[in-house]
Amino acid sequence: MVKAKLTTVLSAAFLSAMLSTGTTFAADKFVAVTAIVEHPALDAVRDGVKEALIKEGFEEGKNLKWRYQSAQGNTGTAAQIARQFIGEKPDAIVAIGTPSAQALVAATKTIPIVYSAVTDPIAAQLVKSLDGSGTNVTGSSDALELEKQVDLIKQVVPQAKRVGIVYNPGEANSSVVVKQLKELLPKSGMTLVEASAPRSVDVGSAARSLVGKVDVIYTNTDNNVVSAYEALAKVGNESRIPLIAADTDSVKRGAIAALGVSYKGLGEQAGVIVARILKGEKPGDIPSETAKVLELFVNPAAAQKQGVKLSDEFIKSAKVVVK
Repeated sequence: MVKAKLTTVLSAAFLSAMLSTGTTFAADKFVAVTAIVEHPALDAVRDGVKEALIKEGFEEGKNLKWRYQSAQGNTGTAAQIARQFIGEKPDAIVAIGTPSAQALVAATKTIPIVYSAVTDPIAAQLVKSLDGSGTNVTGSSDALELEKQVDLIKQVVPQAKRVGIVYNPGEANSSVVVKQLKELLPKSGMTLVEASAPRSVDVGSAARSLVGKVDVIYTNTDNNVVSAYEALAKVGNESRIPLIAADTDSVKRGAIAALGVSYKGLGEQAGVIVARILKGEKPGDIPSETAKVLELFVNPAAAQKQGVKLSDEFIKSAKVVVK
């Protein structure tokens, strides 16, 4: 009896010591996270996921194993990461950006996948509808109402007739936006002029190809473009071509204005979905979500460099004015 009591006491002491060191147990949850590339918007999604998990009771070093890898803009690397993560058998995988999500969805039909920062998950063939998919996939989309984006272009550059767009034609997000803009802009008396940038290093040259052909350049949340936005801003400043973005972080990097989602908030939405899965819900029963908050960011200094005068009223309407 004494021996049994001693064993119980020692076991309890051992368990307490192990918990205090943050050692993981079989009961702990494992979340793997991958992004197609690192840039402020996608980094904000990642951080939002992590913060939401903490609020939901899952914290790295206590009861959560957290693993993150970036594909550095390479779809081949994204596929390698997908295979690696699947082999590690996490409880859920968060895929940030369309190419990373597509790589994972192609590689597993069993491990729960939560996508985020995907503009059109249906066109990307991640889910068949935004309702519960009935599969292992759900997530949070950064889809924007393009009508509001066109209104923003008209507010900043009222005389614009030719709208340039730099994008990666291999990214489903961007191809969908280009198609929609081709249909939408003529209704406002404008046309779309395309410039292809299949790689991040192509962004600057693609922007230069638009000089003299467009009145304004609009950029969606294309990951290649956002990751190299400074190259685009350099062309805009030198050629005095106004830049309008969908990604609010791009305003800090040289765009005049952006009406976009809060990517931190989008990540938090995805994080709550992950927590629901960790607590036992099936991903196929959870409807996909879209961004709940839109924010206007304005950069008056960029406007001056690019030959645009913004009204005081427009500046005051912004959530964030970049100084």
